[in-house]
Amino acid sequence: MSLDSAYLLPLIWALVIAFGVAMYVVLDGFDLGIGILFPFVPSDRDRDRMMASVAPVWDGNETWLVLGGASLFGAFPKAYAQLLPAFYLPLALFLFALIFRGVSFEFRARSERSRPLWNVAFAGGSTIAAFAQGVILGAFVEGAGASTEAATPFSWLSPFSVMVGLGLVCGYALLGATWLILKTEGPLQAWCDTTAKWLLFGVLGFVGIVSLWTPFAEPEIAARWFSWPEIAYLSPVPILTGVLALTLWRALATGREKAPFLCAVALILLAYLGRGVSLWPYAVPREMTIWQAAAGPKTQGFLLVGVA
Repeated sequence: MSLDSAYLLPLIWALVIAFGVAMYVVLDGFDLGIGILFPFVPSDRDRDRMMASVAPVWDGNETWLVLGGASLFGAFPKAYAQLLPAFYLPLALFLFALIFRGVSFEFRARSERSRPLWNVAFAGGSTIAAFAQGVILGAFVEGAGASTEAATPFSWLSPFSVMVGLGLVCGYALLGATWLILKTEGPLQAWCDTTAKWLLFGVLGFVGIVSLWTPFAEPEIAARWFSWPEIAYLSPVPILTGVLALTLWRALATGREKAPFLCAVALILLAYLGRGVSLWPYAVPREMTIWQAAAGPKTQGFLLVGVA
């Protein structure tokens, strides 16, 4: 393998992982969002319609998470070995919540007497899974995976990580509401339209707080976003966020069905892109770049053939 391969293969694998996680965030995001909204819809009949809207795509959405995790394990084993112990507890919570949610989805339709219990399980599993994802992301940005002597089993838990967790719950709920606008009609669609407007304000609030909190907490990230000429290159991200938010609001106000979901997806992906720009090129923030964390070029080349 040439030196070029040693440089390019980690880049390719970073893109593969980023793509897999982005697909998971979008596709399982509206599933989780529907579960988050589950306790608040007006009737059990509406809950049946919500379940029916995701039943055809339910089984395949979490495949993208497997792709991202397996790629991290194979292509960046040093990062995987360092990050996994730091996030054991929130990852375990996340995986148990996903399992609980999956079980409740299957059993809710089979047991009329136990349906209220499975409703709670589905809503709780969805909300906890979304919150745990956000906590992991927030802790990762803060550098909880870094190997420091002060690290504890709860280093991942902080006001910032909790804020990101709540923000992701709100973002997934917005995805779920706009998905239901696309897939339903009548009173449920009208309820989702109203709910999506409130959730949009919530998402923008959390995005604003996290976007300001991150650079103030991390000087290196502040330099990346606010120094010249980087600020000129990166300014389209917040500008597009504002444009998309206005477009989403207008789409909701005018009763459009497809545009709200597309705008919500774009908003979530822009927030994801912003986190990626802030952290690049680290596999473990401030400690290990993707090239330092990468497996050997032969290993990465062999694995890439399997992915292709």
